[in-house]
Amino acid sequence: MQIFDADKNNRLMELFLFHFQDVGNTLEQKFLGTPAFGTIEPRNLEAMFSTRFGDFGYGLRRQIFFPLLGDGIFTQDGAAWKHSRQMLRPQFSRQQYQDLDILCEHVDDLISCILEKGQSLDLQPLFFRFTLDTTSAFLFGESTYSLRANQSGEDIQFAESFDVAQDYVVQRYRYLDLYWLIGGRRFREACASVHHFIENIIDRRLTKTEKSRDEDGRYVFIDAIAEDSRDRRALRDQLINILLAGRDTTACLLSWTFHLLPRNPHVLKRLRDEIQSIAGDGKDLKRKDLKKMTYLANVLKETLRLYPSVPVNTRTVHKTSILPRGGGPDGLSPVLVRKGDNVAFCVYAMHRRKDLYGEDAEEFRPERWEEDLPLYRDEVNAAWGYLPFNGGPRVCLGQDFGLTETSYAVVRILQTFSVIEAGPFERPQAQEWLAYSSHSSHGLKRVAKERQKMTLVMSAKDGCPVHFER
Repeated sequence: MQIFDADKNNRLMELFLFHFQDVGNTLEQKFLGTPAFGTIEPRNLEAMFSTRFGDFGYGLRRQIFFPLLGDGIFTQDGAAWKHSRQMLRPQFSRQQYQDLDILCEHVDDLISCILEKGQSLDLQPLFFRFTLDTTSAFLFGESTYSLRANQSGEDIQFAESFDVAQDYVVQRYRYLDLYWLIGGRRFREACASVHHFIENIIDRRLTKTEKSRDEDGRYVFIDAIAEDSRDRRALRDQLINILLAGRDTTACLLSWTFHLLPRNPHVLKRLRDEIQSIAGDGKDLKRKDLKKMTYLANVLKETLRLYPSVPVNTRTVHKTSILPRGGGPDGLSPVLVRKGDNVAFCVYAMHRRKDLYGEDAEEFRPERWEEDLPLYRDEVNAAWGYLPFNGGPRVCLGQDFGLTETSYAVVRILQTFSVIEAGPFERPQAQEWLAYSSHSSHGLKRVAKERQKMTLVMSAKDGCPVHFER
């Protein structure tokens, strides 16, 4: 009941954080009668993602996600997953976006859209449209151009259907082996709309002559997987998988960055000073310029620490194994996990551990990455205690592109607007709630300071209202 109530009131991650702070870094609980483990212990994540990688898999994920994603890199295990990853890897070669040309026109569209909408607006929906445009251009060889006023009704319908289908998939995911209870006509229609949109793109791309595709001058993912298989359904599934990751994660990073910057003016000033010293007001940025902006990198790193795009995830035990830490009276002994058990890992809570990040772990302070953090004093913690992009063989291939895309957008926006302040829109008051501890028969009063919307990613329920002046 706590979980359903927290989800309804947009504070699910705060509840998970409380559970770990209350019980410990590894815990066991029953959800709808099904026992499940949860962990925020770096040694356990090392085992799941690396040293015991073969013992853990996706379990029911394929069945849960299948109506929307089909068979793609995020629903596959074993040989099929390895094959998908090999196809995808060349797409994220840095040479594909070294000069940032693929991002420039879309950032221009984003800034034009901000200017057209006036001085005060909610940036979050614009960021989702921006990342849809960049990701579609990167993967399909053509952009949806959803930020432009003359976008088609089909583009609008696709974006809306994509969001509806995701909402259903998330609900199915939370019900574990009862996922089949969630569905219905609206879900089926949303999935069909998404599939139809992607299939039209495939048809347009495949009907281009080989010569005209070569003249595009770059590797395009859709062409690579088309060479591997002419099965339209296989093409569609792979493209939807990557589009989902490329759009949502980067849009959330941009939204949380511009949620935090206006509320921390000293950070915003230092970032502006760095941009001015390296790039001035010039629009002709190169990737090498972005690489020099170390404080910008720390700003994004700190944003991802507090607001990882995918804050919680799960694995299913394929064969009986152990988690190295969490058992015994002191919590330092191994934990037996049996075949079929589910293990959730919450990087949102792990990234807020005071023993790893200091007493101010729940505060936004990019300067911490210039210090000798407790995180660095243990080799395993240093390698596995900060995981915004997953780790091991399944580490995110697109992290460099996502960070480059975000960095370029942030720099261009700060170059364009001299004033960026938290928006004047009315925000909901802090919400009181009762947390039930395993050590007390009475509820403990807590206060939720913000509302977070959980789909497959974590976004701000109240958007990203910002006031601009050019």
